Amino acid sequence: MFRVLLRLYLITIVTYSAAIFLIPKLVIQLFEHRYLDYNVEQSRGMQTLIVKQYLRAPVERWSQVTEQLGRDFAPLKVQLLLRQDASYSPEEAALLAQGKPVIHLGEWGWMEQISSPINAQFVVKLTIPPDPLDMNLLYWSMNVLIGAALLACLLVWLRPHWRDLERLKTTAVQLGKGNLGARTQIPSSSNIGSLASVFDTMAADIEQLLNQQRDLLNAVSHELRTPLTRLDFGLALALSEDLPPASRERMQSLVAHIRELDELVLELLSYSRLQNPAQLPERVDVVLDEFIDSVLGSVDDELENPEIVIDVAFDCAVERFSLDPRLTARALQNLLRNATRYCEKRIQVGVKVCPKGCEIWVDDDGIGIPPDQRERIFEPFYRLDRSRDRTTGGFGLGLAISRRAVEAQGGTLTAVASPLGGARFRLWLPTRAPCPMK
Repeated sequence: MFRVLLRLYLITIVTYSAAIFLIPKLVIQLFEHRYLDYNVEQSRGMQTLIVKQYLRAPVERWSQVTEQLGRDFAPLKVQLLLRQDASYSPEEAALLAQGKPVIHLGEWGWMEQISSPINAQFVVKLTIPPDPLDMNLLYWSMNVLIGAALLACLLVWLRPHWRDLERLKTTAVQLGKGNLGARTQIPSSSNIGSLASVFDTMAADIEQLLNQQRDLLNAVSHELRTPLTRLDFGLALALSEDLPPASRERMQSLVAHIRELDELVLELLSYSRLQNPAQLPERVDVVLDEFIDSVLGSVDDELENPEIVIDVAFDCAVERFSLDPRLTARALQNLLRNATRYCEKRIQVGVKVCPKGCEIWVDDDGIGIPPDQRERIFEPFYRLDRSRDRTTGGFGLGLAISRRAVEAQGGTLTAVASPLGGARFRLWLPTRAPCPMK
């Protein structure tokens, strides 16, 4: 908001300054003749008085008259000049020949110089000096005070806007973090009251839709598990009997499909639970090396390729770290399973703890992830083109569940290029969990 105020103030000051300097020049150019006539009328008496002083004295005493007029009209400068030495333009010379004065205008249309003809040879030139330093300082002080007054007016006018916009920003941030119950609490009398009302209505609609979606997902998943369990049990009983080889093979294929579907239902339930803001993470101090070993042990049992090597690199000044063991283990298991699908032969797990938090990364030596898809892979059911086959690509929920599990603890999960040549999934957990959202 400070940048908005600064930009508005700078625009106002620049516009004001430009208007002060440019508009007078434009007006003077458009109405120059009127300004000249006005100054001639205002200075006619003074011009007549000066010319009479010269005409009353002999020509040989005109220098003395000039000195006397210089003292009388100080700080104005009085000069006696020959017409040919004064470098007048043809238009100005014509005016002098007609007995008319020649005026040079300065800023704001004020007179800077005035030349009055005495006779056919001489003119008297009266020069108005520039303002002294103290007067210039006073003029600039007035401009500064005007600028300060404008700033004060902007601050008074922007203060309620600033406050309400900050509320709106804070509410939007809370909604982005998953606190769907956050509202702006901006009164309708505010200048952005209508905007805040629309925003709150939108937030309420989003909360309702997401709650309905989550409830529907839970209900469908729970309802699907019961018939799937029955089907699995029934097929298991059927397989226990003597069946022809062809029938047994078909039955075993059906069992595999049912168990795949049951796994999908479990993934959906897990993702739905992580979307529930009421379930807060449990922070527990764990021994990091033991925790990582337990996660690796659960994944090692699932390795189908015995040639895959999993390395572990620890860079920890402390042995313990506070985290949610269940959520973190689930996130790491999904990351490791994903790495085993796409790696060639090597996976590396790194752990680094600093005062701000704990970083855990999973590297593989696969073909990596294109930069334009490194964020989309965390979307539910999104799979890369090379992983459309469920035998390798899974359901597209593992990475989404991992990110939700990490974000529930106030952390982040990102995908970058790996030094091994494949992909690196960087899991970051802060030292302290954020304050629970209401």
